[in-house]
Amino acid sequence: MRPGILIQHARNPAPPPGFVRSDIAGFIGVLGPGGWPDGARAGDFVDIPLTSLQELLEHPQYTSFDAASIEAARQFFENGGAQCRLLGACVRSPTHILEPNPVDNPLGPLIEHLKGEESLGILAMPILAYLRYIVDDRGRVRAQSTPLLRGLLNHCRDVGHRFLIIDPPRDLHDRPLRRWASMLRDRTDLSGAYGALYYPWIVNRETHAPPSGAIAGILARSELTNNPYGVRWPPANAPVLGITHPAVALRWSDIEPLVDTHINPILVQPGRGTVVWGARTLSRDPKWRYINARRIVSAIAEQLRRDAEWLVFERQRPELWQLVERTVRVRLDEVWSGGMLTESDDGLQYLVRCDDELNPPEVRDAGQVHAQVRLRPVGTTEQIIVDLRLGQ
Repeated sequence: MRPGILIQHARNPAPPPGFVRSDIAGFIGVLGPGGWPDGARAGDFVDIPLTSLQELLEHPQYTSFDAASIEAARQFFENGGAQCRLLGACVRSPTHILEPNPVDNPLGPLIEHLKGEESLGILAMPILAYLRYIVDDRGRVRAQSTPLLRGLLNHCRDVGHRFLIIDPPRDLHDRPLRRWASMLRDRTDLSGAYGALYYPWIVNRETHAPPSGAIAGILARSELTNNPYGVRWPPANAPVLGITHPAVALRWSDIEPLVDTHINPILVQPGRGTVVWGARTLSRDPKWRYINARRIVSAIAEQLRRDAEWLVFERQRPELWQLVERTVRVRLDEVWSGGMLTESDDGLQYLVRCDDELNPPEVRDAGQVHAQVRLRPVGTTEQIIVDLRLGQ
């Protein structure tokens, strides 16, 4: 070796794969008989990818969808969303989606189609907020949308990497609203962590609409603004754009009972306009109380699944287990440095394990590889207390 400048030709290394996206939204709507594509039958569906509001307005099937889905897509782009899918099931009437038989329900083929779609991280069905409900003599709310919402929450849980934005039924307020939300939480069990409820509806001049489209846009905006790990940001304390005001003017005294029931309020703050003031899921499990905690773990799990696709058909051996551990650790090192994880009570950043104890002979004979991953998503600061004391 000698002093000087040496020139060496080498290949550029391949860039590391990008982290899974969670900002692409899907809005489920319906198409009445007059708007079906040629040759379509009840239960067929339309899937329209969109990257701008202009694309939506120029699409030939723009007027075929229900108004709630169109408005939700508009709100999504107004609030910073970059990419969404408008999904429409061909129905014979607006109540056709209430068919209890899964074989006859027109949403069945569309939901089955969504199971194979990896790109969608956010889901909403604003038309459900227009379905009927009754309040019985004991104050219990029986809403036609409840079984469908439970089905969508279960779908998000089954997919793993999907989160449902839920609208309250139209003109449901105060104590009946809170009772309905509590009932929905009770009936969703583990799936409640995969959805969040927002109230009230929002208004753009004279148009009243469910808030799910705007909230989906805020989730997407938060993730895109803080790329590549924007999913760690809670979608709260954020302005709602493209509207004039909430349909109900909430006072600060109204906030606590709503948040206690895990209803995320939308309110007006002087000098800031309309903002979202909550980031809670429907889960009763404290671990999944906050939206960003659930979405962080979902995104990491989906990324690890994609990272591990090459493992299929590999031969079980100790060297494979070590390789699995290294692969997972490399990914978790990335998300740790990106601020998505925090230390556990014992000081560990995360734990990864893949060994013979997790993969005994019966597991190997079944053609499976088991790995254990323990991690703690970054938390959410929901309240700041300022203690003011008058000195003597």
